[in-house]
Amino acid sequence: MAGHSKWANIQHRKGRQDAARSKLFSKLSKEITVAAKMGDPDPEKNPRLRLAVKEAKAVSVPKDVIDRAISKSQAGEGDDYEEIRYEGYGPNGVAVIVEAMTDNRNRTASTVRSTFGKHGGNLGETGSVSFMFERKGEVVYPAEVGDEDTVLMAALEAGAEDVESSQDGHTIYCADTDLNEVSTALEADLGEAESTKLIWKPNVSTELDLEGAQKLFRLIEVLEDDDDIQRVTANFDISDEVMEQL
Repeated sequence: MAGHSKWANIQHRKGRQDAARSKLFSKLSKEITVAAKMGDPDPEKNPRLRLAVKEAKAVSVPKDVIDRAISKSQAGEGDDYEEIRYEGYGPNGVAVIVEAMTDNRNRTASTVRSTFGKHGGNLGETGSVSFMFERKGEVVYPAEVGDEDTVLMAALEAGAEDVESSQDGHTIYCADTDLNEVSTALEADLGEAESTKLIWKPNVSTELDLEGAQKLFRLIEVLEDDDDIQRVTANFDISDEVMEQL
């Protein structure tokens, strides 16, 4: 599994679902408000908003919450949000990308820099680690949607670039600019996805032992707990043995 998938499993095993779910709903609502503010409030006419709504629906955000987030955009909320990307190195030299949406750049920058410093990392300049990642669209389906060949054929017909299948499910990758079209085609063939979003896909990874993984996960956890932080991505990998110990 890729690093971000393992991190999701760690969160699940730690039993943080309720608190993490509430915070995730809030962050997805913010993304919907900003996406609607930047374009048409109709998801069918606004690709970014359509993807934001898809991602929200995939984690069971209630329809009234989604509608309320869109309404906020028309009421002027979301005007002051600024999207900022921070890059740096975590423990053991793991590359970390932090995507934020904030109404106070100085506050967020100070928090991110301090968090990196307190957890064995260093915040770098923009571009300092992003060259180790590719911007991709990612669509995730559960294993029961079909076997590897069925999903691969559907993905190729939809215009995807790659598929990774395992007992945990199917992860389909495409060009970032094609995500809306690819996900729509896949939905018509395979049904609604578990997740549809833009990601930073590592093209190199750093193997971590138990201690290194624990330190990195603590950094990610603290960053993700901040309301200004939308997503955190890191290019780590851990063995199944370490995964079990965690």
